[in-house]
Amino acid sequence: MQYGSLRVSGASTTPAPAPAEAPRLKRTLTLWDLVFYGIVLIQPVAPMGIFGVVSTEARGHVVTTILIGMGAMLLTALSYGRMARAYPSAGSAFTYVGQELHPGLGYVTGWSMVMDYVLNPMICTILCSKLAMNYFPGTPYPAWAVFFAALFTGLNLRGVKASARTNEVLGIALFVVVVLFLGGAVRYLLGATLSIADFTRPFYDPQTFSTGAVLTGASIACLTYIGFDGISTLSEEAENPRRNILLATVFTCLAIGVLATLEVYAAQLVWGDWKGFPDVDTAFVHVGRKAGGTFLFVVLNMALLVANVGSGTGAHLGAARLLYGMGRSGALPRRFFGSVEPVHQIPRNNVLLVGAVALAGALSLDYVARLTGGTGFQLGAEMLNFGAFIAFMGVNLAAFTRYWVRGDRRRVGDFVLPLLGFLICFYLWLSLRTPAKVAGAVWLGAGVLYGAIQTRGFRRHLVSFEVPPE
Repeated sequence: MQYGSLRVSGASTTPAPAPAEAPRLKRTLTLWDLVFYGIVLIQPVAPMGIFGVVSTEARGHVVTTILIGMGAMLLTALSYGRMARAYPSAGSAFTYVGQELHPGLGYVTGWSMVMDYVLNPMICTILCSKLAMNYFPGTPYPAWAVFFAALFTGLNLRGVKASARTNEVLGIALFVVVVLFLGGAVRYLLGATLSIADFTRPFYDPQTFSTGAVLTGASIACLTYIGFDGISTLSEEAENPRRNILLATVFTCLAIGVLATLEVYAAQLVWGDWKGFPDVDTAFVHVGRKAGGTFLFVVLNMALLVANVGSGTGAHLGAARLLYGMGRSGALPRRFFGSVEPVHQIPRNNVLLVGAVALAGALSLDYVARLTGGTGFQLGAEMLNFGAFIAFMGVNLAAFTRYWVRGDRRRVGDFVLPLLGFLICFYLWLSLRTPAKVAGAVWLGAGVLYGAIQTRGFRRHLVSFEVPPE
């Protein structure tokens, strides 16, 4: 996920100012460049990693959860796009919330995003470890967790980062993998005997349907769409940003939603049940084995592994850079968090810290999940969505406030759409399981306490949630 910058104080909220004579970025990105960027950012294989968890939680109604998530994210994407018109160079949830609602709410939103940044490399470590175990089942999970946490840390310590061209090639390759899976699934289904009920069961199964279970599944399924807000960070490089950022954000959510629906619908038809996966966290690759044999199993497993290594490395760097920005501004101890290693010019202390947290979380979440139900990956994903939903609710309320409460030309859509987006996100947030909500509440409580101590009761400059440019 991509987030912008905000400085919050007790009295006012202003985006970090740009130098007066800084060169302007060239506006070269068209609408479809932005859409392609958004799809690559989210990844075409996004629903594959959560398929087993959502299927188990929603009792087989994965398609329904994906569609509910798409509705919530389309409405939220519309609010993001409209707020990007008002703040074309900021592009961050906490900027929108802090400016339009209240600086304190902006701070809460920013603090929630810090949790998301730290959790992202953690859940990538968990998923990569589970995928690697499909190739080498004799190697225990903790060994793989150590390996991938060390890999992400080592790559970032060397200053290794992917280029835009590499990301484009990876996005195209992953799309090819999706096509291969859909082709294998169609071939398998043509040889199977299915009734009308079999084709409708992924949407609604009267024997297992539960509103609460489906909403809980949908609260996890929204992880499929996380990252669409990154499009708003390209406002200064886009042609006609006031129009194209909005359209690209909505079109990206729509495209990912349609693609994800096809993927999970085919997977549910092939598997035929919502239970019995050899491993819940990597259930989709086992569906691939059933649809296309060992070849498709190996291809899907490798595709997901490569995609999550890339995501984990990028998320690790993003978390380290966010902590560096907070250290540089004095929000965190500057000597540790604000230092830069001179050879590779990276925030080495933060890279090492994030790696240690990712490893500790990958090991501890798996243990906690066994006590509370679910898996470590599921608990981490729900905790990440806890923070994301807070941001989504805030952006919808910010859009409502700007365009309806304070707007000069009020339209029905300015009232209905952002409030509907807020309500759906609110219900999904409430539908998260108790362990995730407890952990999220503890994090928010710690953030409020930390902010109060730092500002002597919120009476002076608070925190800068600034992610410095690479």
